[in-house]
Amino acid sequence: ADEDDDEEESEKKDVKKSKEATKVTEAMIENWRAGLRKEPTAKLIRDITQAFKAAVATTKGDSEELCRYTISDSAVFNSLVLFCIKDMHAALNKMLKLKAPEQGQKKLILPSSSPRWQKNQIDIKMYVAGVVQLLSSLTQATVIAAVLRHANQMVPYYLCLPKQCRHLLKSLIKHWSTGEETVRVLAFLALSKICRHKQEIYLNSVLKQMYIAYVKNCKFTSPNTLPMINFMQRTLAEMYSLDTQVSYQHAFIYIRQLAIHLRNAINLKKKETYQSVYNWQYVHCLYLWCRVLSTIYPSEVLEPLIYPLCQVIIGCIKLVPISRYYPLRLHCVRAITLLSANTKTYVPALPFLLEVRLADHAIINFCSRVLTCECLFSLFQDGLVEQLYDLILEYFHTQACSIGFPELALPTIVQMEDLNLPEIKRKKAEEKKANKEEFKGLFESGSDDDDDDLMSCIFSQFLLIVSDGDQKKPSSSKGKTPKKMLSTELKVVAEGDDDMVEDLELSDQD
Repeated sequence: ADEDDDEEESEKKDVKKSKEATKVTEAMIENWRAGLRKEPTAKLIRDITQAFKAAVATTKGDSEELCRYTISDSAVFNSLVLFCIKDMHAALNKMLKLKAPEQGQKKLILPSSSPRWQKNQIDIKMYVAGVVQLLSSLTQATVIAAVLRHANQMVPYYLCLPKQCRHLLKSLIKHWSTGEETVRVLAFLALSKICRHKQEIYLNSVLKQMYIAYVKNCKFTSPNTLPMINFMQRTLAEMYSLDTQVSYQHAFIYIRQLAIHLRNAINLKKKETYQSVYNWQYVHCLYLWCRVLSTIYPSEVLEPLIYPLCQVIIGCIKLVPISRYYPLRLHCVRAITLLSANTKTYVPALPFLLEVRLADHAIINFCSRVLTCECLFSLFQDGLVEQLYDLILEYFHTQACSIGFPELALPTIVQMEDLNLPEIKRKKAEEKKANKEEFKGLFESGSDDDDDDLMSCIFSQFLLIVSDGDQKKPSSSKGKTPKKMLSTELKVVAEGDDDMVEDLELSDQD
């Protein structure tokens, strides 16, 4: 009620002064900048906030009747916004005489602790509300990033104004889930900063809104959107780690929802219920909760949720265990492997990988219908083989230090030897053929006569060297080309005399 009264009073002041609307110029902005750096006063702050309000109104297309100032030039608008972003935070701290936080100090100094807060609260409230409105109307990523940095600086002021803080949180969640990379990071930093200092007030609602935004933005997954989905997943897991009690309530409810969808699909066995489970949103939600439990581990509060989550994932794999859904199976196994590795929990995931048979007629028929091009079919099989072996190695890595690793690995190796993997055989055959063609010229020559000439020349030179070593006198045929030998003669020389085997005479004396 007090906040509404203050806003009504400020609006009345604006109405009285609207008849004297002043056009903002570059010179006025320079004077305001000089005044702030010299000595910021309440009157000067009020003038700047009124001008900033007029600038924000132009982005919304609102009427400027209630504003003391008007903005008619885009250059003036840019200069005013840039001036406020750079100088207003330091000027407000100086006007309220707030002490600078010491190095390494984590606790924020709230502006409401200043004796001058009540006197200047209306103008500050107008300014921070204008910053939120500006965030919601901007479209250029670089400008949004600059305003978000300023909003991050102004977080202590928002913590003192609950209504404006709720509006800011809503805008931050939107930018965290839909903005570009830099914008998302800056929005998350501001969200984390607010929730760390006011957990009991904002954390519960913020986690709920962030989860809903995460699910909405996971509906369509592609190589371009996957990095952003992974970013939301990791940052949301970090937010859940702020309070395990609140996280347990959220995790219990949402994992239960996933289990209900799975139960309905198992019982009804209809196409619609299957689609409610076999979609990107469901898979990303499973992966999110695996990451949350992995990030917060060890936690006595969340540890009881590991088993039901594993059961839901295994049930998802077994729902329609056909080769068409092998890629989905690999995603589920990857989530199980993440959970097993970080929570030191053994989950038998290898059987689901070893059930994959790439030579099944079902997968060949499916791929032939969907992937009309033969090269696409080959790429699909190659990708499936690569992911399959990556997951097997990754799972073995998680169990490498276990005492039961040999008993786990040996049956797997034996079973993998029996797998019919046509793509691997095809690749090996192609590599073998290429190697033969590459080295074919090294062992083939033009004719048999060339072979005879080459061999006879080499062997004649060898005989000449040996004869020179045995006889001290120089050979009479010095300077003459040695006589060529036929291949039959070379074979006779190479065979040599028969080996003589004689009986050994053993002596009686030792």
